[in-house]
Amino acid sequence: MSADSHPMLPPVRLHSDAELARDALGAPLFARAVRLARWAGPDTRVGVGGELAAAQLPEAAAVLGLDAADADSVGYASQAWRVAVDTGLVDVTEPEDDGGEGGGVQGGGVQGEEERFGTAAPGEDLALVTGGAPGDVLDLWLSALDTVLADTAVPDLDDLVDALDAGGEIDFDRLDWNPGREADFLDGVLANLYLLTVTEGGAADEPVPLPVLAASMVVPDDMGEPTDAVLEQVSDAMMRLDDQFRQLEPIGLVEFRPVDEELMAEADGPREPGTANAADDEDVSRYGMVRLTPLGLYGIRARMLEAGIDAPAVGELAEKGADALLDAVSFYSENAAQAEIEQWLAGREPSAAAAELLAAARGDDEGGPLRRLRCQQALAPAGPEAEPAVRSVLDDPELGGLARVWLAERGVSDVPAPDPEMVFWLTVDTIAAQLAADGETEELPLLMETLTAHHAGFFEQVWRVEHPATAYVLEAMGRLHPDRKAAKEARKAAFKARSRRPA
Repeated sequence: MSADSHPMLPPVRLHSDAELARDALGAPLFARAVRLARWAGPDTRVGVGGELAAAQLPEAAAVLGLDAADADSVGYASQAWRVAVDTGLVDVTEPEDDGGEGGGVQGGGVQGEEERFGTAAPGEDLALVTGGAPGDVLDLWLSALDTVLADTAVPDLDDLVDALDAGGEIDFDRLDWNPGREADFLDGVLANLYLLTVTEGGAADEPVPLPVLAASMVVPDDMGEPTDAVLEQVSDAMMRLDDQFRQLEPIGLVEFRPVDEELMAEADGPREPGTANAADDEDVSRYGMVRLTPLGLYGIRARMLEAGIDAPAVGELAEKGADALLDAVSFYSENAAQAEIEQWLAGREPSAAAAELLAAARGDDEGGPLRRLRCQQALAPAGPEAEPAVRSVLDDPELGGLARVWLAERGVSDVPAPDPEMVFWLTVDTIAAQLAADGETEELPLLMETLTAHHAGFFEQVWRVEHPATAYVLEAMGRLHPDRKAAKEARKAAFKARSRRPA
């Protein structure tokens, strides 16, 4: 995963480590790996790569409660064993190479076979499954996830067989398979699925149609109507994802509804994804639906953090100072900021928390207005315990207006009236904060009209306000103010504000 492609992501709400560890232990593939690790013993035989001997795979399948005579069951046992070895749930001693062909068989029979195979035993990490902390279990699961993701990026067996050359070697050029490219594709898919899940107004708890996810990997952002060639690429990517998510579901990463078998069986293949009616949920679902589980969100976030991507989680700022809180939540959506603020406030004494928030909200830097907006949001649920801290900043040129609004909303009667300069400064600060938070929304013109309606000669005075965003705000009002006369006055005021400031 590239840190450049997702430099900053919205915060994710994660389940507790205890809940996630229970989910990990319940993931079918991980649970099978644990059972095989407990089964491993003196009679277990492994090959050169630590793989379970073919003759023992049916027995391993039976241990898992699967049909030992079924080829798929044997495959499940083989995969579970590989996960157990890769995660350290099983320790293997590979067979020694004696330099002879055929494994150095001496005397034949059992003795010869024992010399050709290594041994296996439960690993030290197996004890962590029942005796470790939730974080230990999650670390084991993350190792298992790495193994599964690596396997998922490998072409299926039929493709490998088709790519064998006359000498029995795989012709990778013919296969058109590049391990790095395949791994990057899968990482990109999972990153997009994560983003769709955590972005407000995105997928959230709703499954994502497979064509949508495939299109996110293939269709350029600046493309209007996709061409037939691009739609064909989307269709190919969709079928590729169908196979990959089937492999990822048993480790607990996703909940997946595969592409309808009837569509896959059609003579001309699935319809182009672009022809599906997005308004018809039942029709779209036939093309496959996928959702990251809570454990999946945890797993993908862990991989992003390892790749250097800033992937915050709600609650991780609870032990940090108010300055770190306001700086971080300034870039969150309002709902995500509220959730983070609530957790930060939960463990603090109200009066001290209010004082710390107000101190952190000061500053004439570009981020100051949005910090003060989030500070106001944080103080909104505060009770009378916060009043002394709020009163203490009534004369502060940056916080005095915020303090008066807070006190007035609580019906406090002895609040001193602000001077005109503070009123104008607060107006500029408020609009600058809204622009920084949400951009030029439909609601912003109404806010501008409300803030300027009761001040005669507002634009004749506001351009003199010593606020770093004065000219920027006036230019925005010149574009957005619903009153044409006021908008013209705002543009003139913006010019004056620009002229009085050095370049």
